[in-house]
Amino acid sequence: PASGRGTGPVIRLIACDIDGTLLRGTQREISPAVFREVVRLGKQGVRFCPASGRQYRSMRALFAQAEDDIAYLCENGAIVYRGGSVVSKLAMERADALALIGQIQAQEQCEVLISGADTSYLIPKHPDYVDHIRYFVGNHITRVKRAQDIPEDILKVSAYCRDGAASHTQTLGAPWKAAYSVAVAGEKWLDFTRADKGTGLAALCGELGVRPQEVIAF
Repeated sequence: PASGRGTGPVIRLIACDIDGTLLRGTQREISPAVFREVVRLGKQGVRFCPASGRQYRSMRALFAQAEDDIAYLCENGAIVYRGGSVVSKLAMERADALALIGQIQAQEQCEVLISGADTSYLIPKHPDYVDHIRYFVGNHITRVKRAQDIPEDILKVSAYCRDGAASHTQTLGAPWKAAYSVAVAGEKWLDFTRADKGTGLAALCGELGVRPQEVIAF
């Protein structure tokens, strides 16, 4: 129990996935019940952290009611925010990231999404992809002509596979498994990062002084 009563460990941090967990099916907004629980737990000294492959701006929009009262584990753990400041960031090796981006672009059915700290860089083949990321996914976007023009660290590279991510797990995913965490992030997405949600959560625990046995993760 969070209060420490009973025989279980004291819980000081709850981390929770978003898509498929807090948001189910066609849901686009977090239930008000979640925010009530976040407030209730906060009064007991239990912090809450949404953990997702989403970007920071998208997550802040979803949790606007909580604002900076919670921490945010973004881009599958590649960057973690607390109180509006970066707690940890783990960038990809730029040369490898650029090579991966080129391979994704070479796939006829694939579009690439390149994650910086606070924006998604797109090199769109089709206009509908821009609308999908901006309006359906809800990301802040920046269009570039070449990946080499990106002016900041690359935190995550994602392949949007119109014919399904399963069709590209071998051609795109398998060659990079030794260098990166490769995650199937839904029916049409493959994500590549140096980090994962576990490394991001470990960094947040270090910042908060929380032990692993004091964490619940959903």
